[in-house]
Amino acid sequence: MLTSMSLTDREREIVALLRRDPLIGSAALARELDTTRAAVNVHLSNLGKKGVILGRGYVLSEQRSVVVVGGANMDVKARSRRGIVAATSNPGSAAMSAGGVGRNVAENLARLGTRTHLVAAIGADGLGDQVLAATSGAGVHVEQVRRSARATGTYTAVLDADGELVVAVADMVATDELSTDHVNAARDLIAAASLVVLDGNLATETLAFALDLANAAGVRVVLEPVSVPKAAALAHLVATDRPVHAITPNRDELAALTDLPTRTTRQVEKAARALHDRGVELVRVRLGSGGSLLSGPEGPVALAAVPADVVDVTGAGDAMLAAFCHALLDGSDPAAAAAYGHAAAALTIASPHTVRPDLTDRLVRSTT
Repeated sequence: MLTSMSLTDREREIVALLRRDPLIGSAALARELDTTRAAVNVHLSNLGKKGVILGRGYVLSEQRSVVVVGGANMDVKARSRRGIVAATSNPGSAAMSAGGVGRNVAENLARLGTRTHLVAAIGADGLGDQVLAATSGAGVHVEQVRRSARATGTYTAVLDADGELVVAVADMVATDELSTDHVNAARDLIAAASLVVLDGNLATETLAFALDLANAAGVRVVLEPVSVPKAAALAHLVATDRPVHAITPNRDELAALTDLPTRTTRQVEKAARALHDRGVELVRVRLGSGGSLLSGPEGPVALAAVPADVVDVTGAGDAMLAAFCHALLDGSDPAAAAAYGHAAAALTIASPHTVRPDLTDRLVRSTT
């Protein structure tokens, strides 16, 4: 909470504006308050001395925040009305919505009530406009989303009549262009964050830079490997000189990260211990309908999946990750946070949306 020390009326007005937008500049504050920039700077200095704001980003000291660095794109989901027949046309339906692992995680976090900033790249095109508007409209702070000369990325998924994924094709050229310079532009934001989430879709150099930046600031990092090829490409980044707070692979991604077999529970536990030896504090392994295994300082814990009627599996992993992070920041122990993540995933699976528009902390807690 904010300290109980006395604030002037003008300082209270500034704090109210900072709650709305922690990255607002002094010039914009001056316009909002119909005063001079010099006067605003004096007030900001006093608020800093009183411990009400932190750093150049004017982040309020009472607030937890997450910075998500990752992909943002347009999802195209096609669903067959009947069983899929290969190598021919299948009758069904199709829809488009804002997507991308990093973007989805950011939207879920914002809907759960966590202040969230997205660092991403999208095209300077119509699809990019739609992605940006949908993301901002959900409550995500998008000041660090860059517009690229490349086309906005797309993720095209084909689902069967039961909502299960049959095949997907990802075109992420804009995300591939998210560079170390772009991440460096958000360094003050990252330094003031409570948690940084890194999407494995990023270029390896960008991932390494973001990880090093967060570690230098003492900010915990959660790494999502995304896929087997991406996990294999970033495996060398997971090392004792780059500690990671949590990593969230599925069984096959865990094998790619460790070069160890992961077919049995015992093998999964052994592979998780190998990641602990490389500086990872928490390893949460997604096991699909089998729930997940959380491995931490107190040993492995098996967590059952929350039953759900499957409508669409797309986005379930992103919801699980976001909810896990939200609960950790809310003070839950890792096992309780993982269980909370399962509840969010079940709610997402039962919805036709990649990110449920009605997702709230209260809704998730009613499911646990």
